[in-house]
Amino acid sequence: MRWSTTLIPTLKEDPADAEVISHKLLVRAGMIRQVSRGIYDYLPLALKVIRKIETIVRDEMDRAGAQELLLPIASPAELWQESGRWELYGKELVRFRDRHERDFCLGPTHEEIITDLVRRVVRSYRELPLNLYQIQTKFRDEVRPRFGLMRGREFIMKDAYSFHTSVEDCRREYQNMFETYKRIFTRCGLRFRPVEADTGAIGGSLSHEFQVLADSGEDALVSCDGCDYAANVLKADVKAPRLSGRNLKESSPPLRKVPTPGKKSVAEVSEFLGLPAEKFIKTMVYKADAGELVAVLVRGDHEINELKLKSVLECDEVFLADEEEIEEAASVPPGFLGPIGLRLRMVADQAIQGMRGAVAGANEANAHLAEVDQERDFTPSAFADLRTATAGDPCPRCDHGTLESYRGIEVGQVFYLGKKYSEAMGATYLDAEGRERPIEMGCYGIGITRLAAAAIEQNHDDNGIIWPFGIAPLQVLLLPINYKENAVREVTDALYSELRKRGIEALLDDRDERPGVKFKDADLIGVPLRVTVGAKGLERGCVEARWRRDGKTEDLPLAEAAQKIESIVQEALKV
Repeated sequence: MRWSTTLIPTLKEDPADAEVISHKLLVRAGMIRQVSRGIYDYLPLALKVIRKIETIVRDEMDRAGAQELLLPIASPAELWQESGRWELYGKELVRFRDRHERDFCLGPTHEEIITDLVRRVVRSYRELPLNLYQIQTKFRDEVRPRFGLMRGREFIMKDAYSFHTSVEDCRREYQNMFETYKRIFTRCGLRFRPVEADTGAIGGSLSHEFQVLADSGEDALVSCDGCDYAANVLKADVKAPRLSGRNLKESSPPLRKVPTPGKKSVAEVSEFLGLPAEKFIKTMVYKADAGELVAVLVRGDHEINELKLKSVLECDEVFLADEEEIEEAASVPPGFLGPIGLRLRMVADQAIQGMRGAVAGANEANAHLAEVDQERDFTPSAFADLRTATAGDPCPRCDHGTLESYRGIEVGQVFYLGKKYSEAMGATYLDAEGRERPIEMGCYGIGITRLAAAAIEQNHDDNGIIWPFGIAPLQVLLLPINYKENAVREVTDALYSELRKRGIEALLDDRDERPGVKFKDADLIGVPLRVTVGAKGLERGCVEARWRRDGKTEDLPLAEAAQKIESIVQEALKV
């Protein structure tokens, strides 16, 4: 490729609408342009990155025994109605009608379509297991598309679905895909971590996310410093605290009402009374599916995990009640609610159990109660793990580890679906005795375009992108100083031709631009190896190789330059 004939419209300034570094750099490096909110053109360099990622994904999926197919982006409504997701999926599902007034949607995911295919073609246990995958454009009408390719409405995704006769075989394939994903992200040159995750709208009973570690990541993660446990904080378990033996002869001081005029939040009351937040019982009121109001109790320094709360309440959604609803149900202004005497169903986090000497709302304006003793003063309907895990918590899996916190960007997820879709949609097989049985299913996704953006979030500096070798749009950038000079042009053209013969992907910057402009653009687009050809170097019989990642340079003898560059590239691509 020659720069002068390639569409690489670089920019000097960050785009005004870009918030995260990957969005800024993809636009500035001339790789994407916005068509509409969350919808982008992929320009030549970006498409090369995407194709590199797709090739790695195909290599590893094929190696793992999966078969590639291609499914339609438009799905008939009746398939989604069979699975029960037509009503549940929400406004992210783009619905439309064709000229015959039949309902369709644009597929944000393809569980229904693939299950329908398999139920029509698979009859016997002899035809299973199957693992079928595609790489295809998806569309989700995100309420707030943002962060460029990180959360767009239209995106490219690899999704795979496996079909089995038993739970054991499905879990075997789950582990096969787990290991396959580790190979994929390793070949992409990324630092990543698989973590336990919630199954979300896809469903199922077991899931792991693959998170690219980056300070800018949307997801909060925790992992143990003493074992291999790691999880998204939305999913992470919290170990129940050990209840110390209570001296039955020891009585708590009597309850004491304390005036707290205008002090509503834990932080305000904590400062006012000079007590730490962990001494407080925080009372929040939630509305469950059926409209029931439930008081949820957590320690003052903890946060309620709504996913865990939904599980405990056995409901699909929970919402914080508004002030009017709370006052109508409890006759107490928010900020002064407490568990003692509250006329609402109560559930409490396990850390509340056995608390003594605590502070809680007095269920009247401008007052709190001190010396609250849970065992003496109130009894919730249930104690459960209801809070979000944090750094410093003891590991829920081992006896000696402590949780550490990270930020991550989810780029892939594997799910054990079980019979969620096969039972709803009648996807069955005949076993060896001729009995009809539902198929066990797994689901495995990778966001291709999101992965490209995540790679930049993890690999950049103040000057631009630093692509990992495995997914870089090109491996080598040839940068001649004064390309019009005959000697420089001849050497550059010859080296470019030789690299191409050796299968090296090279970009020749043949523009009539000042060296400073070329160097800045080279750093911006992030090609891993820059080879500079200049008159001074040629006088010494060499060209200069510079690594984008660490800025190290090396003079390469001209006669050996092509062979040495080939060796550098081959070594860099080893995994």
